Amino acid sequence: MSAPGQKDKFTPELRILAASLLSFGVIILWAKYFGPKPPLQSLQTNRPAVSAPATPGAATSPAANPSPAPAATSSPAAISPTPAVNSAVKSDSQERTIIVENSLYRVEISNRGGVVKSWQLKHYKDDAKPQRVLDVVHPDASQQTGGWPFSVVLDDEQLQNAANSGLYQVSSPAAELQAPADLELTWSDGHLEVTKHFKFDHTYVVRVETSVKLNGKPITAGLGWLGGFGDLTVTNPAPVETVQTYYSEGGKVATFLHKKLDGLDKWGPGLWQGGKDFVGIEDRYFTAAFLPPNGAAPGTLETRYWKASRTVKAPDGQDALEPVPQVAAATSAQPLALRVFVGPKDYDDLKKMNPPLHALINFGWLEFIAEPLFHGLKWLHSYVPNWGWAIVVLTLVINMLLFPLRISSYKTTLKMQRVGPEIKAIQEKYKKYSMRDPRKAEMNKEVMAIYSREGINPVGGCFQMFLQMPVWFGLNTALRYAIEMRHATWLWVVDLSAKDPFYILPVLMGLSMYLVSKMTPMTSTDPQQQMMMKIMPITMAGIFMISPISSGLAVYILTSSVVGIGQQWYLNHKHPAQAPAKLTRGKKS
Repeated sequence: MSAPGQKDKFTPELRILAASLLSFGVIILWAKYFGPKPPLQSLQTNRPAVSAPATPGAATSPAANPSPAPAATSSPAAISPTPAVNSAVKSDSQERTIIVENSLYRVEISNRGGVVKSWQLKHYKDDAKPQRVLDVVHPDASQQTGGWPFSVVLDDEQLQNAANSGLYQVSSPAAELQAPADLELTWSDGHLEVTKHFKFDHTYVVRVETSVKLNGKPITAGLGWLGGFGDLTVTNPAPVETVQTYYSEGGKVATFLHKKLDGLDKWGPGLWQGGKDFVGIEDRYFTAAFLPPNGAAPGTLETRYWKASRTVKAPDGQDALEPVPQVAAATSAQPLALRVFVGPKDYDDLKKMNPPLHALINFGWLEFIAEPLFHGLKWLHSYVPNWGWAIVVLTLVINMLLFPLRISSYKTTLKMQRVGPEIKAIQEKYKKYSMRDPRKAEMNKEVMAIYSREGINPVGGCFQMFLQMPVWFGLNTALRYAIEMRHATWLWVVDLSAKDPFYILPVLMGLSMYLVSKMTPMTSTDPQQQMMMKIMPITMAGIFMISPISSGLAVYILTSSVVGIGQQWYLNHKHPAQAPAKLTRGKKS
């Protein structure tokens, strides 16, 4: 008891707190030293889940898995406090390759990761010397970047590496299959389970169904084209400048060169972007396009696109890093069902696809000119079997259609040549005034009065040339990007889509253009303008020698110039030039 008059320090609250602490202490000490031990089964239930091979030694055998996947205990799912639903371990005992062929392609699929190691397009050759069957898979780039076509793309990198390095069990015992054929590959480490089902037919389209489960539950998974794409032997232009990823959204195609992929770091390769109609990767002539199943609604695909790097030898002999664009496709629905088109960018074939893919052929900003010229050339080729001669016939047709304009332009030139001295006299009278002087406008009025009197359209003499320029640009685009022009031969030309390596076409083209300019009456008496007209053919020939302009366009211009020589000879004899009009004004005093 406390002394009379002394305040008690232990209030009721403190007594309750002290009693609670003593009670907890007694319970903990009793449980530690005197409580019953938990049964063994309870201890095993509370431990982190650890996967074990289904057969002794299967997971540790070097022959079975020379590149072992990361341990299951290192993944977030393996240390989950919730009980894991293990699946049976499925793995092959050795690595092997399955070959699938039809008349269009030869595909090699490895059971190591269930990925594609080779995809040869039988109807096309590469640019190597000697030429080989084109393979759109790049083994060296895939080895360096660690990714192959038809790899599984997951949100967890460790799980992704495990799925793409495991030895898959293959449904077919045969090493070679002829399409139509079905092929199923399955693999599981006891937690992660992957199934790939391929369906091959007689077209460039392969149907792939991919199922990925983690502890028995489906997870988001994509199918990627990794490790580069296209014809690596192309030297002009460099293939890295032509390989790009793309997607279609709302009917419009957006492309991403590897330089643009630098700006995607803010999103990162781990972000799925939805609402896409189709996605893929391409070079100038070939593409691998991921499409939804037939009958799927538009905008059901998700995509990722990013770039890896590989080491190549630079021209100076030093090692340099080369970007490798990569793309993956997924859907919110599981399992992932896709159609994959791997083949040439043939306009007619791509247009028949669902959704149509012909927008992948780049006709440029002059598409309204390039596309009709391309279709006209294809129609002519059905009657003229050689593409070079088909271009010659197309040139003849276009020049015949434009001949009335050449006649009108020639007549305008003769009129301007006849009044040339009169125009020059007016220009001499006003040359002392600057361009800002109001009196300079009087010169233009006098000149236009002469044009009106003679019925001259000032731009009539150049209209035919102005009309030819868009045709040149549009035709060059069509010839450079049409798969039909690739490796198409004509006389000595081995590839109408590339420049003439012997420079014969540019030289002949320059000479023929010079002859046409010499035969055409000059509208100007200015020596500088006359010199420019003479230099123009030389400049054009030089451009064709140093730039990657198609030989097909050179064939067109050469043929057009030869036809122009004949037409100009006819016009010069049918409508000879008249003597220039004499000035009636008196001499200056």
